Amino acid sequence: MKKVERVSLVETVTQELREEISSGNWALGHRIPTEAELVTRLGVSRASVREAVRGLVHAGLLATRQGDGTFVVATDPADVALRRRLTDASERDVLEVRRGLDVIAANLAAERRTSGDIAELRRALTERSEASAVRDQAAFVAADVDFHLGVARASHNDLLIDMYASFSRALAESVRDDRRLHNFASDGASEHDALASAIETGDATAAVSAALGLLDSTAQQVPGVSSSDVAAMQQSGR
Repeated sequence: MKKVERVSLVETVTQELREEISSGNWALGHRIPTEAELVTRLGVSRASVREAVRGLVHAGLLATRQGDGTFVVATDPADVALRRRLTDASERDVLEVRRGLDVIAANLAAERRTSGDIAELRRALTERSEASAVRDQAAFVAADVDFHLGVARASHNDLLIDMYASFSRALAESVRDDRRLHNFASDGASEHDALASAIETGDATAAVSAALGLLDSTAQQVPGVSSSDVAAMQQSGR
């Protein structure tokens, strides 16, 4: 018979908070309840709540923004590792990986999309356009990620969807406060619409071309990616 290990109150609170994240009750970008609210809900001391939150911040699932609160920045430990790796990666490396994922997703989406997939893409484009019009950076990034993840979902390849979801969540958080990758002055609305239209009509060649065009446009806006880098990516990707 094994000894029964005593579980500390902090561990119990930590597990409760993890469950809120993993279940989706606290989605990516969600601001969690205040310390006082958590104390009331859980019926524990402030010290226990504070220590549990601190542990999840250290684990990379939560992040505290001074004067704004504590937010969910990852929903899976794998996302944490990828987000940290993305932070250290060069812009060129990130764009090359995204290029590979986007091309595969666009090609398969054009072949396998459903009417429901197209409706989701159009919804994301509408939200993206509305966010751009009012210069809502957070909403713009969220809608842009939602659109590209929608393309991956339309591939109906479960492994690709999971890979793209993890990459997208990590990338979104790593550039959330970086305007380089979402310039409102050139938000790529027409290029995104061209990609959606190609997928809708089932034209895989046009869909891949549109996806590559979007990535070329993005690459040209990113400091640290030279014109020769862009040319090399274009050469290898076409």
